[in-house]
Parts: sequence; C-alpha cells; structure tokens
Amino acid sequence: MSVRVLDESVGKIVLIKLKGGKVIRGNLQGFDQHMNLLLEQSEEVGDEGKTTSLGTIVVRGDNVVIISPPRTGNQ
Repeated sequence: MSVRVLDESVGKIVLIKLKGGKVIRGNLQGFDQHMNLLLEQSEEVGDEGKTTSLGTIVVRGDNVVIISPPRTGNQ
C-alpha cells in the first residue's frame, strides 16, 4: 500500500488483518514509517461478524498483513 493511500485513509474506518489471522476494524488516526498504526474506536472482528471493542490501540507494523482502505464512491 502506498503512503498516499494511507494518508487518504486517515480519519476513516480501515480493516486490518494481522499475522495469526486476527482482523481489526477501526478509525485510522495516524501511522509512521514502520507502518505502526494508531486506531480509535477499534474492534476485533471475529467469526460470523462478532465484534469485541478494543478502544484506542497501536498496532505494530510488523504484525500487519493487509490494510484495507475505506471504499470509495466509485465501486
């Protein structure tokens, strides 16, 4: 993912897949050069859509497998 796409995703809801299979959804507040992510109002998305609230968290960049940016109106 390019830095431009991450910049455009700040302040929006993103979906993050981590090593080990966990999926987290949250409002991206910022990131750094190591792709460490600051998420607010985050939640872990479990099987069958069940969610667990996590609040404000920092996700270490070396644990990130996929970052899915928000959908655009063109889809």
